[in-house]
Amino acid sequence: MASSPIAGICSMATRHLLEELAGTYEKQTGQPVTVTWAGGVDVVKRIQAREPFDFASQAADAVKKLGAEGHVDAASQVAVARSGVAVAVPAGAPPPDLSSGDAVRRAILAAPKVGYSSGPSGVHLQKLFQQWGIAATMGARLVQAQPGVPVGTLVGRGEVQLGFQQMSELVGLPGIDIVGSLPPDIQVITEFSAARCTVSSRADAVAAFLAFVNRPESVAVKRRHGLEP
Repeated sequence: MASSPIAGICSMATRHLLEELAGTYEKQTGQPVTVTWAGGVDVVKRIQAREPFDFASQAADAVKKLGAEGHVDAASQVAVARSGVAVAVPAGAPPPDLSSGDAVRRAILAAPKVGYSSGPSGVHLQKLFQQWGIAATMGARLVQAQPGVPVGTLVGRGEVQLGFQQMSELVGLPGIDIVGSLPPDIQVITEFSAARCTVSSRADAVAAFLAFVNRPESVAVKRRHGLEP
């Protein structure tokens, strides 16, 4: 008789990675894993509401906070992947200059509308807008995607002409060209991790799956999804 699925929830950054690895894990072990995804803000709320998930994957600082609050087992937290912020434009549009922070600032000022997320990359972009003193100048030309809505979707639909989000959340979206990553002088790397939820009684099963996520053979899968180990 098949085991009941291990149920996980994750933010969009690791969604495609965990879905692929869950499928591979079930084929290799017979243990099914289901992956629910939501915007990072909603993932945290659902874990805090004690929804019946076995594990959660989110930005590492958010998982650490959930551990401090007793919603996940802090001792079970493991790194999953890391990702920088990338830039996308509508397919076929001229690519902006990403050679320096100043070049990116000029590209933002020249764009009719600029999209950014409600997750870690969006927090970083908002800091840059303030630091550069352009938040007021841009005003309504800055468009924050709703939690759970990829910025690339707004780019692909032509609602914004320049979009910023984790590379892993842009890879594979239709109607966009990924120009590249933010230049080193303004780049920020977000680490994503996972941990067992304290409402789960399946510590061994969760530990086995999370170990599988971090086996050496998973490195190529992570890179294909725009993530680094």
